Amino acid sequence: MSKPLLEVKKLKKYFDVTGGVFSRKVGDVKAVDDVSFDVYQGEVLGIVGESGCGKSTTGKALLRLIEPTEGQVLFEGKDITKMNPEEMRKMRRDMQIIFQDPYASLNPRHKVEKILGEPLLIHGIGDKAERKKKVKEILEIVGLRGEQAASYPHQFSGGQRQRIGIARALIVNPKLIVCDEPVSALDVSIQSQILNLMDDLQDKFGLTYVFIAHDLSVVKHISDRIGVMYLGRMVELTSNEQLYDEPLHPYTKSLLSSIPNPDPDIKKERMILEGDVPSPSNPPAGCAFHTRCPECMDICRSVRPEFQEVSVNHFVACHLYEVDGDNSDQEQ
Repeated sequence: MSKPLLEVKKLKKYFDVTGGVFSRKVGDVKAVDDVSFDVYQGEVLGIVGESGCGKSTTGKALLRLIEPTEGQVLFEGKDITKMNPEEMRKMRRDMQIIFQDPYASLNPRHKVEKILGEPLLIHGIGDKAERKKKVKEILEIVGLRGEQAASYPHQFSGGQRQRIGIARALIVNPKLIVCDEPVSALDVSIQSQILNLMDDLQDKFGLTYVFIAHDLSVVKHISDRIGVMYLGRMVELTSNEQLYDEPLHPYTKSLLSSIPNPDPDIKKERMILEGDVPSPSNPPAGCAFHTRCPECMDICRSVRPEFQEVSVNHFVACHLYEVDGDNSDQEQ
């Protein structure tokens, strides 16, 4: 396999918890806690998990929109966590983001022409006439009309605004786009249009996506590989087919069991988790999932499982599948 476009190594992002009269630091919220994965040129890596698991924080930390606490983010072999502001500015041309909320991510005071032309201006691409032409071209590529460049964001529907957000990410011709729940704020019918558009754009421009979502059916539609996060940690990572056909981690199994099936004749067993998600400011010892896991063993309460490859390109952090342990033969 070729060298990864993006390598994430032991990424951590902790937020300070303050308290008392003097607002002293009294603890940490471990939003992202020791996450590692690779993204290859031309693929779509989906990252899923329930709300608060750290997936959006991971996506923003990859681009240094949030500064990581520890770890490395290597883009084409260069560690962006060590870059100065000017080096980072140049790097942003190759690494873009599509935000979750198309209502909040576009400046309501600016026309679409200015919103889309600004990245070109910042990176010194073209003169005024060329920028104007490029804005109209990119609008037509994402399914809008060129003359709509003269409109303001409030004059568009939610789906159209997200198309503008996609156009803004695309206009500087990036290599990697982090998609932070880009369809979760849209109607279901519009979601499929946006997903199909992103699929077409990937083929047309050879893009690489990190696609963050909480909806497993959305991720299945677009991803080549899928990583599952729980309480700031990656618990499983494998190909799309492998994850849906042979999930290993109990948390992944419970997520998949909750997907509704449109065929009323097919009965499937729901795996309902007990209890609530623990607080990321006070995660449980050992495996973070052990407080809700139906297959919890004694070792899970005290020893944190290693995130390791248990079969070809199938990574999991679970004591049931320890490669060197006594439980390597257990499959349930």
